[in-house]
Amino acid sequence: MTRYLCLAYGLLAYGGFLVAALALVGFIGDFGLPKTLNAGGEVDGLFALAVNSCLILLFGLQHSLMARPGFKQWLAEFLPPAAERPTFILATALMLGLLFLLWQPIPADIWVAEGIAGGVLTAGFWLGWLIVGLAAGLTSHLEFTGLGQVLRAFRHRRVRRPQATGPRPFETRSLYRFVRHPMYTGLLMTFWLTPRMTVGQLLFAAGMTGYLLIGLRFEEQDLERRYGRRYRAYQRRVPALIPRPSASLSGQEAQRQVAQTRY
Repeated sequence: MTRYLCLAYGLLAYGGFLVAALALVGFIGDFGLPKTLNAGGEVDGLFALAVNSCLILLFGLQHSLMARPGFKQWLAEFLPPAAERPTFILATALMLGLLFLLWQPIPADIWVAEGIAGGVLTAGFWLGWLIVGLAAGLTSHLEFTGLGQVLRAFRHRRVRRPQATGPRPFETRSLYRFVRHPMYTGLLMTFWLTPRMTVGQLLFAAGMTGYLLIGLRFEEQDLERRYGRRYRAYQRRVPALIPRPSASLSGQEAQRQVAQTRY
């Protein structure tokens, strides 16, 4: 794969990810798309339950399998290192597109909140997306989407050779002072904080929550292996998902963690 082809591939994956991410906001929030969690046609309830469960399972399998080190090693036999992350991002975007297309709404209401309660839940939904965006920015948006790796390989003409860099430090600033996985916290807020909870949305929220909790466990194991006692000390001080006033890092402690991890 030439560096120009690798660059085009990275840009394609990046564009696909942005489209899928924006569509996910509308899909969960029930606006802007011909089909959402709760709108776009109804079928038999049991059939819809089976189809939607399979879609959630497929998404979890794709995401988890491609995130495993063994799969990445296998993929490296066919693609240059710079194309590994864009491949994961593009596959995730395509899987989300499949979920959007085939999802079967089950619009029976579980709760409908109006007035102040509805406003609070709607505000929580948008706050969740804000947290997701901030968390992605803190961990480097370009690296997260794979575009950073592609651009670096293009500039240095090293499409086929891995970058000679060590692991990036785990983040402890800003939101990471209060929870270890703020992106997951934000996503959980978008799943559950809604003024209208339907059977279909409950299925989606429960399935995605289960996947996130399983993925979090594997991610924690990877971080422990990579950073050892420093990450374990961070685990003891900071909760994984739900912030607590008594469990956080001070600004000075966060900066010290960053310095220790980098050097």
